[in-house]
Amino acid sequence: MIATYGHGTENDFVLVFDPNDQRSITTAQAAAICNRTTGIGADGLIRIIKRDDKWFMDYRNADGSLAEMCGNGIRVMARYLVERGHVPEGIFGINTRDGIKHLRAPLVGDISVNMGKVVDESEAITASVNGKIWNGYNINVGNPHAVVFVENLEEVGPLNEAPIVRPKDSYPEGVNVEFVQITGDHQASMRVFERGSGETRSCGTGTCAVALAASLHSKDRLPAHWVIYPPGGRLEVSIDAHSNATLIGPAVLVRDVDISEYLLA
Repeated sequence: MIATYGHGTENDFVLVFDPNDQRSITTAQAAAICNRTTGIGADGLIRIIKRDDKWFMDYRNADGSLAEMCGNGIRVMARYLVERGHVPEGIFGINTRDGIKHLRAPLVGDISVNMGKVVDESEAITASVNGKIWNGYNINVGNPHAVVFVENLEEVGPLNEAPIVRPKDSYPEGVNVEFVQITGDHQASMRVFERGSGETRSCGTGTCAVALAASLHSKDRLPAHWVIYPPGGRLEVSIDAHSNATLIGPAVLVRDVDISEYLLA
């Protein structure tokens, strides 16, 4: 079976085009495809299907677990739909487990996606890794995020293990953790540990969480516009006065890949 490998700011995905929703991919199969040692290697798998005559992003983390949304992934899916001729360039919607998201996708250039409301849960949290602990913000972007600020990203150290986030009860299904360094006026750099995937080169929903948390941290009133640099590139986030976020960034299809052998497991 032929699938497609692509990425958004080096947050990479395997896309399986299954418009008639006929191909069931198990948790184990998704994990095998995403395995960087023995599989294709990716941060997640996107099955592109139609439900109720609407495009739907069936997203899996690298370990095969389900996720509500992926801001980089949905842009890569939009790139696929436009580049392969399934949707004309322009504005259209893609449904997700976090509801429908509207995108502006030209044939070439950056793709923007309305991510919906980014919510500050107004709860003090802590995140600790490598024997260090930081206070932070509990932010919801349709999926959960813990955002902490550091003087320098190098002080975080290796992210080989999931950071410990407290209170644990606030994140019953796990949490994505962002470490952020403010680098200039409405500019920041970040690292992210994604639940089910580990440290990734970028995270779209995480970037939106960072933009709101950075505005709170800087005592900046909304609306606000942030340029944020994950390790994999550059993303922009605009947050309006009602905390609705728009994520803008690149999306690239790299090559087609054969995943047949991983579907035998």
